[in-house]
Amino acid sequence: MNLVDTFKEFSSGKSIDSPTMVRVLEDVFRTLIKKKFTTDDNFNIIVNANRGDLELWRVREIVPDGEVTDELSEISYSEALAVDEDYEVGEECYEQLFLEDFGRRSIMAARQTLISRIMDLEKDELYKQYTEREGELVLCEVQQILKREILVIDDANGRELVMPRVETIRGDYFRKGDMVRGIIKEVEMRNNNNPVVIVSRTDERFLAKLMEQEVPEIEDGLITIKGIVRIPGERAKVSVESYDDRIDPVGACVGMKGSRIHGIVRELNQENIDVINFTNNTNLYIQRSLTPARVSNIELDMETRRAKVYLEPDQVSLAIGKGGTNIKLASRLVEFEIDVYRNNEVEIDDVDLEEFKDEIEMWVLDAFKSIGCDTARSVLELSVEELVRRTDLEEETVRNVVNVLAAEFDDVEVASAAAAAAPAAEAPAKAAAPAVEEEVKPAPVAEDTPAPEAAAEEE
Repeated sequence: MNLVDTFKEFSSGKSIDSPTMVRVLEDVFRTLIKKKFTTDDNFNIIVNANRGDLELWRVREIVPDGEVTDELSEISYSEALAVDEDYEVGEECYEQLFLEDFGRRSIMAARQTLISRIMDLEKDELYKQYTEREGELVLCEVQQILKREILVIDDANGRELVMPRVETIRGDYFRKGDMVRGIIKEVEMRNNNNPVVIVSRTDERFLAKLMEQEVPEIEDGLITIKGIVRIPGERAKVSVESYDDRIDPVGACVGMKGSRIHGIVRELNQENIDVINFTNNTNLYIQRSLTPARVSNIELDMETRRAKVYLEPDQVSLAIGKGGTNIKLASRLVEFEIDVYRNNEVEIDDVDLEEFKDEIEMWVLDAFKSIGCDTARSVLELSVEELVRRTDLEEETVRNVVNVLAAEFDDVEVASAAAAAAPAAEAPAKAAAPAVEEEVKPAPVAEDTPAPEAAAEEE
């Protein structure tokens, strides 16, 4: 069994530099020597990784016959002459060793050690290589689709990477052989310290790299991405800034008629992307983050980092967004907790929802406030079905809340609206009135009005 052949077999195609491979092979042989001779102090190992050559030399001092005190470092004159007839006492004797001298069992053990060391080196190299590439865009080919993850091949070097299902965008559907883009998110160490490279399509950096690829001004550094937040597959918000006053950062990112942003939207499965101008003015930044809603007024609490945002009633739903996505993303982008309030100029007779905390549980009130309904009238303006859909509360819970709030007002309009929300099944059944057949009598004809036939004759 040739260890050098084993070395060449396992080193081929590995991204490990030659000096490192030589050092590994030398370490394996020194271990082999120590097992046989207890020390490797007087041995030289010469490795040529390119040619696959390996030489082992044992070096000992030549002493007169009968004066050997240490067989590991000394050799008798007669034994030295058996190696080379030209040796003299006092010189160093270089004796070449061969793998066969170590025995088959030792060679097999050394071979396994060599394979293990090379594999460990490859793991270390893989970890180092992809750790340095974290955040880079990568193009991969789908290799195998599993239940919880998708195995992909790095198109650049053929390495196997992993894309977990949780890192895919809603609506992603891949088949074997498909090319897919993602971001190198991280390198995990799994069983037996095996490095696993995680590819993600939901990471904010993926959107940043796509924009960098589509917008030359970002790649050139003329436009800077200040913040990105995403709900993958649904919506994203990106704030951008340019230090060149001649450049419109939002317009450059969107492109003529949306030409630049549309390609990114398609890559992200129609994920809506709001691009806004970054500003150090917190009020203005919050206002822009709530696009497309128009904000009337903002009150800031810098200590608690909370913002009270006041809007017209028709703008509240726009600020909150479908399922609360717009306000969630805005809060994450500006790093403020945003509370939405309706303007109360025309709502003089109204009551804040917190006034009902003795009758309605607080978590229920919070559910209504999360959709922008912070007063009794703002809740009563919506139908029960709409409230159920937007709050995800049980219909019975919503109806109880509506009844409690409606009872607070004496005006007929609100009370009747609340009553209308009740299902028809709950209303007392009324007997249908019997239909009365009335004899249809012809309308009397005025005496001065001629009959149709007479009128025709007169004409």
